[in-house]
Amino acid sequence: VETVAAGGGSICWFDGTKLCVGPKSAGADPGPACYGKGGPLAITDINYFLGRISAGQFPFPLDRNAVERRLDELCRELSEAGFAYELFGLAEGFLAIANHSIAAAIETVSVAKGYAPNDHVLMSFGGAGSQHCCGVAENLGMQTILDHPQSSILSAVGIRLADQVAHATTALDELWDDRLTTRLDGVFERLKTDARQRLANVDPPQNSAGCDEVPITIVRRLDLRYWGTDQFQTVDWPADGDFAKHFQDQHRALYGYVLDRPIEVIAARVEAVIKGNRLTSSERPSEFQQIEPTHFQTMQLTGVTRSAACFHRESLQRGDQISGPAIVTDRYSTTIIDPSWTAKVIDQGVLLIEHATPEPKGVNYSASRVSRGAPSSPDPVQLEIFNRSFASIARQMGIVLQRTSVSVNVKERLDFSCAIFTAVGDLVVNAPHIPVHLGAMSETVRETIRRNPSVVRGDVFVTNDPYAGGSHLPDVTVVSPVFGEASGQLLFWVASRSHHAEIGGKAPGSMPADAKCLAEEGVLIDNVKLIDAGQEKFDQIEKLLSAPPYPSRNVKENLSDLAAQVAANQAGIDDLLKLVDRHSFATVEQNMGFIQLAAEQKARAAIASLPAELMQFRDRLDNGATIAVTIQRDGDSLTVDFTGTDPVTHDNLNANPAIVSSAVMYVLRCLVNEGIPLNQGLLKPVTIRLLDCLLNPSVGDLHPVNSPAIVGGNVETSQRIVDVLLGALGVAAASQGTMNNWLIGDETFGYYETVGGGSGATTAQNGVDAVHAHMTNTRLTDPEILETRYPCILREFSIRTGSGGTGNRLGGDGMIREIEFTRPLTLSLLTGRRNTAPYGMNGGTCGKPGVNLLRQPDGTQQTLDWRCEINVKTGQRLRLETPGGGGFGGEGSESTSH
Repeated sequence: VETVAAGGGSICWFDGTKLCVGPKSAGADPGPACYGKGGPLAITDINYFLGRISAGQFPFPLDRNAVERRLDELCRELSEAGFAYELFGLAEGFLAIANHSIAAAIETVSVAKGYAPNDHVLMSFGGAGSQHCCGVAENLGMQTILDHPQSSILSAVGIRLADQVAHATTALDELWDDRLTTRLDGVFERLKTDARQRLANVDPPQNSAGCDEVPITIVRRLDLRYWGTDQFQTVDWPADGDFAKHFQDQHRALYGYVLDRPIEVIAARVEAVIKGNRLTSSERPSEFQQIEPTHFQTMQLTGVTRSAACFHRESLQRGDQISGPAIVTDRYSTTIIDPSWTAKVIDQGVLLIEHATPEPKGVNYSASRVSRGAPSSPDPVQLEIFNRSFASIARQMGIVLQRTSVSVNVKERLDFSCAIFTAVGDLVVNAPHIPVHLGAMSETVRETIRRNPSVVRGDVFVTNDPYAGGSHLPDVTVVSPVFGEASGQLLFWVASRSHHAEIGGKAPGSMPADAKCLAEEGVLIDNVKLIDAGQEKFDQIEKLLSAPPYPSRNVKENLSDLAAQVAANQAGIDDLLKLVDRHSFATVEQNMGFIQLAAEQKARAAIASLPAELMQFRDRLDNGATIAVTIQRDGDSLTVDFTGTDPVTHDNLNANPAIVSSAVMYVLRCLVNEGIPLNQGLLKPVTIRLLDCLLNPSVGDLHPVNSPAIVGGNVETSQRIVDVLLGALGVAAASQGTMNNWLIGDETFGYYETVGGGSGATTAQNGVDAVHAHMTNTRLTDPEILETRYPCILREFSIRTGSGGTGNRLGGDGMIREIEFTRPLTLSLLTGRRNTAPYGMNGGTCGKPGVNLLRQPDGTQQTLDWRCEINVKTGQRLRLETPGGGGFGGEGSESTSH
């Protein structure tokens, strides 16, 4: 389910920088302001004020004065912030934002299933759907809308007309071959009998004529997937019997490629269906005739007062044609036909609404503003629209990456990030992916720009260099330039970063516990062209990944994930160019700058509310090294000084400046506590001071053998940096402070997983139990996937009750995850908060430290170190008890770690 938050009751408000619609709703009571019960300004008020709905359609009188008062209040609030609006311009701005929100939700769920919205017809649905359908269609580039007279109550209509369906399923889990084919008839026959029996128990199955004897349709399906992958597809039994071809055609349409692998049959399914009643229909008329309206109504459109033709749907006849602007009303809803759209009555009041002429590029949704100000002045309406546009593009990139990848780490754990950057490499917006990736990716893009002064269309770069904006070697970033189609000008950059669960190194999973230098952690990809002017160079990457001394153990999966990242970047390029085509490059570029400016302003406002005195904090990593910070506010600027942090360590807990920037950016984003994107603007008011230390190791001659190990800096040290920053600010107790990394593998594969724990309490709320917190935002692999893809069994997965700290606010509890191994493997652990406890704040007590246990088949167990690499045998179990979060406030004693 994709939340739209732009329905009739969605509240319209100003956050100090941009206009917002939703997510809060006025509900039915008090309802929108026009209901006359003192409610807030909502989308229904906007449509009413702009003349898009008629007061006569409501069962009670509407209060226009209440709407005008709410709009006038917002105009005064905007004026105090430096934006001059009059009432109609403000209302149209809110309408544009609502339309864009609905369109973005439609695009997200469509792209996730492999469909392009502009290849389809838009169906209006819901009480306000018909009022917004034209505006939504224009945002999606759709040319045709179908508006049924019962569109506002289609859920109820659908229930009344729904088929009666019974399902029967059986698991197969076999490779497709001739022997299975001969058995399927018997399998389906048994399932058919089962499904028909279930349907017979429905009370009572009758057809539309009321007869007891009703025809039952049987539908046969198979769940299929390529062997070694996780996502299956349900394929109807083909008439020609060529299941492999139909499966591959469907796979190509959904994922963009096919694999040279055996096909696995997961399950057989049968549906027994008694068809429900159907809405009658007839052929579309061959000719249409323009008709005269019953009356006219004043409507406000893009800053101009227009006269809209009004019609009653009940009086419309098949073959009638209506040109916008127009309003069609019935007892259930109101349909708005915008200018440049034409409605044709095709059958029983059903409207086929078609786009006549496209809107001009760069259409300004705030045409009714009294004063536009200088070009450098952001418009609150367009700021929100572009904010949502960019975020939607980044989300679509992530959907494509997940859909086209084959690795569990990407497809199931979602350990990836996608983002959009300016032409100079500044982060503009990201999807809500992995914070430790996103703050560092800008450094990667800028380094790519620096090293490649001559970039051409079709170039794609790949890198995992931790000392050039990367985080650690398993995090591989693919970077693509975006060139204007006509101008050939470099416009933007897009990038995707995925955690490759195997990239070489001393141990399977590429996070060796005892690594002393970067070379022992895996293959270094130092800013290499993956595609050169459109010509792929995957063979060169394959050679690099296969090269000694520590090659990747799963090069094929690496290449598949790289191909998925290229596909994700291309999706971002295509969507950005569509945005440029719609609004012009100048407008898009300008709003990229405005979004960063808005983030900067929000950050400065949050900083200005901090104490003026020095804020200091320190904490120890599990290897004994100290991270220290001093924070000093100067007006609305901030200096974050890590002087006092210990020198470079001789193990793998060193971080880099990009990771430090990510942590600082994340904490500032938390302080802002509003729905703004994580972008470069957040760091504009901040100065970060880093001397040579474990957070800024010197690299020497850049050779991996002479570069400090860093793999733990990304996953462990980054978490502790956040705890130290939040501790200095005094706003939250420590969260679990670790990602609880465990890895298994042998010479053929590597599997990697992070495990959540408790989050720290704050002044306002308790911590959260069993969650991935702060710099990680992955999810855990489903038990079914874990157990079918890897030689292990998940024996326990539960909340570690009582592990959170106490206080006025309680720390969140950690997790318990116990895994049994079904064959000999190499196990690596890289965990934290085993030697130190997550601190409490303001008298709150500490959360419990984590515990790593190796359990034997006879029930005995031993404690494992916080960082280790061992060989495990069949039947042995790893039990991770992850730390709880610290408590906040109370009479307890605080942790001495700070």
